Amino acid sequence: MFQLIKTLSRTKARLGQITTDHGSIDTPIFMPVGTQGTVKAVSQDDLKQKIKAQIILGNTYHLYLRPGNQIMKNAGGLHQFMGWNKPILTDSGGYQIFSLAEIRELKEKGATFQSHLDGSKHLFTPENVVETQRILGSDIMMILDECPPWPAEYDYVKKSMALTHRWAKRGRDAFLNSDSLYGHQQFQFGIVQGGTYKDLRKESSEFMSSLDFEGLAIGGLSVGEPTDLMYEITDFNTDHLPKEKPRYLMGVGTPGNLLQCVALGIDMFDCVIPTRNARNGMLYTRNGIINIRNAKWKNHHQVLDPDFPTDICQRYSMSYIHHLFRAKEILGLELASKHNLTFYLWLMDEIQKNIREETFDSWYPEMIKKVENRL
Repeated sequence: MFQLIKTLSRTKARLGQITTDHGSIDTPIFMPVGTQGTVKAVSQDDLKQKIKAQIILGNTYHLYLRPGNQIMKNAGGLHQFMGWNKPILTDSGGYQIFSLAEIRELKEKGATFQSHLDGSKHLFTPENVVETQRILGSDIMMILDECPPWPAEYDYVKKSMALTHRWAKRGRDAFLNSDSLYGHQQFQFGIVQGGTYKDLRKESSEFMSSLDFEGLAIGGLSVGEPTDLMYEITDFNTDHLPKEKPRYLMGVGTPGNLLQCVALGIDMFDCVIPTRNARNGMLYTRNGIINIRNAKWKNHHQVLDPDFPTDICQRYSMSYIHHLFRAKEILGLELASKHNLTFYLWLMDEIQKNIREETFDSWYPEMIKKVENRL
């Protein structure tokens, strides 16, 4: 499933490849988030042909609630339902349940929660989350876990981690004792928890590794902790994960975050930042960050970057894009979303190239400064 191709000596940056029945994924990789079977404001054709996404992410919680398991099964799974023939990873819904803290209850059996759509009650267990992801047919499925908030007391995080471990064992058993519904192979990733406590992170890494998942994710970060602390825990955590398995840092992040965390040994990322911020007028570029809504762009009749392959850079002036956002035209959201995702995937290609050529260690600190510059 995963081939480790190269690891650098001065940093922990590495090249790899994940092989699935729906295609191969070159790592390090960023996965656009298609929570409800769509990456917001972006078509599947654009994802494949312009953005060149190798894998996208769907969400079990949202797709379970709407359209629901029966419709998804009748459609032949998520690939068929949304017309996407490349790899898909599905989150288990654990993070969404975490975000519903006031309308959910955690017990040994699983997590009971109220739908954000109609208030109806539902139960997610380690077993039925696997069943739902079998119906979705994702290439990579995540286990059900509890994501503790930050900050949280040591005892709470320890108990939460222990519950996640017990759920992980049940989820792994359910996966190994069930089959794919659509004739393609599925893989399952475990999720390391432990908050910002290093002894718990080490313990959780060792436990998840013992269950022999096909890959391992680092969960419970990017939940409000300072960025430097996120880097510190990520650095510590990758030291305790098996080198032969892909490492997925969940919910991260900005272009600068991606560059730094690749240096810390991460292979896979997902985040809503490029599309969510695009819809608010924030554009990521090779020279820094632009807020296209600012008045400074109102009379700027040049394109942004004629050598970068997006419509915002090559075809439309900054004044026009500014106008679209001020006029609340849908085209502005579409163009910005495609631009930001193209930039993120371009950045991952540049990261891969610099690792391959062994220039990454000297290149990435300056690149962080450039992409975090405010224009």
